[in-house]
Amino acid sequence: MMKTFRKFLAALPLALGLSLAQASGAGYPLDHFPVEKLTDVAALQNGAKVFVNYCLNCHGASSMRYNRLQDIGLTEEQIRKNLLFSADKVGEPMKVALSATDAKEWFGALPPDLSVISRARASGAGSGSDWLYTYLRAYYRDATRATGWNNAVFENVGMPHVLWELQGTRGVRIEEIKPIKDEKTRAVTGFQKTTVSFDTSGQRSEATEKLEGPNHHEKREFTLGKAEGGKLTQPQYDEAIADLVAYLTFMSDPSARTRTQLGVWVLLFLSVFAGLAWWLNREYWKDVK
Repeated sequence: MMKTFRKFLAALPLALGLSLAQASGAGYPLDHFPVEKLTDVAALQNGAKVFVNYCLNCHGASSMRYNRLQDIGLTEEQIRKNLLFSADKVGEPMKVALSATDAKEWFGALPPDLSVISRARASGAGSGSDWLYTYLRAYYRDATRATGWNNAVFENVGMPHVLWELQGTRGVRIEEIKPIKDEKTRAVTGFQKTTVSFDTSGQRSEATEKLEGPNHHEKREFTLGKAEGGKLTQPQYDEAIADLVAYLTFMSDPSARTRTQLGVWVLLFLSVFAGLAWWLNREYWKDVK
């Protein structure tokens, strides 16, 4: 029994390593969101503007009220004049402009509320901010889809690329390597690579080839093309998306910045209090033998 348990412990690191390798190899790799944006007031304000202009038409943020935008340096007058499109008062939540009936008729389902989307998308592959930052930059044209768009991070996503006028259109090359198995024994006899390409207009082409040699493994890899025809250059678009994701991250926990700043003062207080407690303890016991 003990010998079996030892074998299990010896095999556990290898099994975990294989699981992590498979997990890291699955899906589109996430880019790192520039976290310095979270403390950049100008970036947060621009992200709020992008959110209201492009996202709030379909997605609501019912847990967020417009007056919380004062936490990122906006005055009540600025909010009312520039951002208050789907409500009458600054104290109201950021409700979606699209009705539930129209959403179900047009999209088949009500688009999700984005109040805590940054938290909801966090995983072992990266933070929710990483996921959103990569997702909003990974759209490509796909004429086989009803919306005309697809996404490398979220395949067959129902949402079209609402920011395409800013980024432009792009194609993609998808390479997939699969093992060839014998129908009777199910033994691997070789590997086959299928390459699916979409151009910037969404037209699909496919090519298949058999790979020689044993040095291959199963994988699926996306290579996105260069965006064309957008109002912004790719660096400018990446910057705008980073601002938007910064705002979405802020919106998922508006008190995070205040809580972090307060936490520093609490730790300083506890350090001083601990020092005083230690000194008092020493003074109290110094004459006790």
